[in-house]
Amino acid sequence: MKSIKLLMAMSLLLSITSCYAKIGNVRLPEFNSFINVGSPQLVYQEMSSLIDKSSEVSQLKALLDNYFELKDALVKTDGNTASLKAEALLKAINSINKESLAKNEYDEWIKVMKELAFDAEHISETKDAGHQRDHFISLSKNMYSIAKVTKQEEPVYYQFCPMANKGKGANWLSKESSVKNPYYGAKMLGCGKTVETIK
Repeated sequence: MKSIKLLMAMSLLLSITSCYAKIGNVRLPEFNSFINVGSPQLVYQEMSSLIDKSSEVSQLKALLDNYFELKDALVKTDGNTASLKAEALLKAINSINKESLAKNEYDEWIKVMKELAFDAEHISETKDAGHQRDHFISLSKNMYSIAKVTKQEEPVYYQFCPMANKGKGANWLSKESSVKNPYYGAKMLGCGKTVETIK
């Protein structure tokens, strides 16, 4: 009985060893890339690296998506929706795992995360579109610096209205090249221009 158990254990160990003894390129369809299989640790490291990269993209994409929804609510001068979208943006800001960001993203994130959270929180706490727009000016400035260090799946348009901010001018980000002004809404919907395309 003892020898049967020993034989089974040796057989199992031999089959596991042979799996990892083969060195070659294995295609992983889920990640659409090749990795060199030499040991379980190497496989784990490669898989972890790929998962980390995909989570970086989704973190920052969620942040930008929430920002765009907030901007669209301000274009419509809809303070109620803007408040809800700012609340969602604040949650996205607070859920960012800064340790998984690339170095250039991390460096920028550390500079602006508190201000982003501050502006998103203030926008969420009021339904007054005028007050929301005041905070949207600095929110957009900081979101621009994040967009600049983030890989974009599609172009992001940095737009400017010279009339906003009491004639000092103000910027915002948009997924669309056509201008839809979040500072004036229907009053001056087309006021402004694209000053930079971020790719």
